[in-house]
Amino acid sequence: MTDCLFCQIVTGKIPSYTVYENKEVLAFLDIYPDSRYHTIVIPKQHSCNIYDIQEKDLHAIMSACKKITTLYKDKVGIEDVQIHSNNWPYAQQEILHSHWHIIPRWANDGLDITRTSHPERQEDFKNMLEKLN
Repeated sequence: MTDCLFCQIVTGKIPSYTVYENKEVLAFLDIYPDSRYHTIVIPKQHSCNIYDIQEKDLHAIMSACKKITTLYKDKVGIEDVQIHSNNWPYAQQEILHSHWHIIPRWANDGLDITRTSHPERQEDFKNMLEKLN
């Protein structure tokens, strides 16, 4: 897609700081990083998000995440990471090209990437599962 920012990075029209690349995946440093070594991992083949990504690309993404986090651990000592993907606007997806974030974490790093737990929702588990069957 010619107007997709990440597709333009894949084709070299927009420069990036490449961390890892193979025939299916490109990983580069995020230009708006949450932490040092914050990395974006994308499939080279355009897909919008988790709902339309091809299985082979999804496997390649996960394999790349493993290789990159291992590289960070071995080369610069990063062991704590968050890996996530946002899908659609309410989940904070800003660029409509499948992508995963690798965000290294350190003690007292000041990042506020947290979740709010709602244990009271357990009451609805039975109904939730019934809707899935």
